[in-house]
Amino acid sequence: MTKYFIKYAIIFLLLIPAQAIVFNHAILFNVAVPLVFLYLIITLPVTVGTNLSTFLGFLTGFMLDIFCDTPGVNALCCTVLAFARKPVFHLYVSMDDDLAGRSPSSHAMGHAAYMKYMLTMVLIYAAMVFTVEAFQFFSFRLLVLRIAASTAYTFILLYAIDCLTMRRRESYSA
Repeated sequence: MTKYFIKYAIIFLLLIPAQAIVFNHAILFNVAVPLVFLYLIITLPVTVGTNLSTFLGFLTGFMLDIFCDTPGVNALCCTVLAFARKPVFHLYVSMDDDLAGRSPSSHAMGHAAYMKYMLTMVLIYAAMVFTVEAFQFFSFRLLVLRIAASTAYTFILLYAIDCLTMRRRESYSA
């Protein structure tokens, strides 16, 4: 457990400032925002309890709200995403194939299941954050475009991060 705590503390300390300083300004076509910090919530081990994962989701969103000056938007969306993490995971992986403490990854789950899991999680977050942020449906096309474009942009970046970390894990084990 200490190993996971140290790993996620380091990832937290790297991704939250990186999201606020770099990725929030890497907007494509004034529509797509990369939400790379979601890697924290997506890769939490499945065996982490709902209370702890929800607290970590809230903490992640709260810290991002502090850095980005978005009062409560990210805290709300990250908390709901962390709560929905386990049911979404079990949509693509049966209860019998639980990862026994390992983090969800393409190596642990298989590429297809992990891609579906990650895409669903990113889509849930993007839909929530942009709907709450807009708080209106007057520009429905722009809302749908922002959700779809940000989901695709984030998915590509998160999958690249997972592939890079998977190669690193494989080189350490060899």
